[in-house]
Amino acid sequence: MKPKVLLQYILPHRFLSRIVYWATRWEWTPWKNFLIREIVQRYDVDMSQAAQPDPLAYQHFNAFFTRKLKPGARSAAPDPQAILCPADGRISQCGPIRDGRIFQAKGQEYTAAELLGSDEAAAPFRNGSFATIYLSPRDYHRVHMPLSGTLTGTTHVPGRIFSVAPFAVADIPRLFARNERLVCHFDGEHGPFVSVMVGAILVSSVATVWDGMAIPPYAADIIRKDCRGRGVHIDRFGEMARFNMGSTVILLLPEGYRFDDLQPQQQVVVGQRLGQYVGADTRD
Repeated sequence: MKPKVLLQYILPHRFLSRIVYWATRWEWTPWKNFLIREIVQRYDVDMSQAAQPDPLAYQHFNAFFTRKLKPGARSAAPDPQAILCPADGRISQCGPIRDGRIFQAKGQEYTAAELLGSDEAAAPFRNGSFATIYLSPRDYHRVHMPLSGTLTGTTHVPGRIFSVAPFAVADIPRLFARNERLVCHFDGEHGPFVSVMVGAILVSSVATVWDGMAIPPYAADIIRKDCRGRGVHIDRFGEMARFNMGSTVILLLPEGYRFDDLQPQQQVVVGQRLGQYVGADTRD
């Protein structure tokens, strides 16, 4: 096993993430400016698209990391049947779900049931489609809706907090089905779909627009919330959640949706077309 992969197994994931959670909200000016300058310089962050383009004007590092964009910095693909990219980042993998199994990387796969926390939740996606999008530290960290939908529930699945960087995805079996994550279930025009917010080492904090902070606290057991009747409807392209630091979003769609020819490591942005609805019973 590669040393950096072995390290993922032995590090105290939650302890380190709690330290980072606190450190990224410390408002002491020299500290927060040091962190912000490091990320801006190391990852060549483009601040020209931010609503506040001065990186040192933010209250603390997390405020910088979850910054808003200027109006018009992103736009939705015009076709109302198009699947929109939910986040800025890179395509990790994208394609059909085959008999409930999702491709992670060469030699690695996991099941939709493992990812979502139950066979029942996974049933609508048994032969659907998936897209996995990796957010790096340079990216915009607010997550938007790929389709219009009404929130029906959330599932907070406890787990490890492995890195989701490409080296870990390639070498850690069933990584996305093992990490702490928040599964957001929606009903859309053509059936149910889910957006899965996957935590990662040092960056495992997730907030939603309907409930605020969802992770932490970290879960000991699966926590399910029934959100039917709350009237939480979010239009296509609307903001739904954010990562306080970066991670990965996984979309699961039922049969009838098909993704375009997207390649691993292809750069994508919020609102970009990823595919479209083509109708049921059209898969080869």
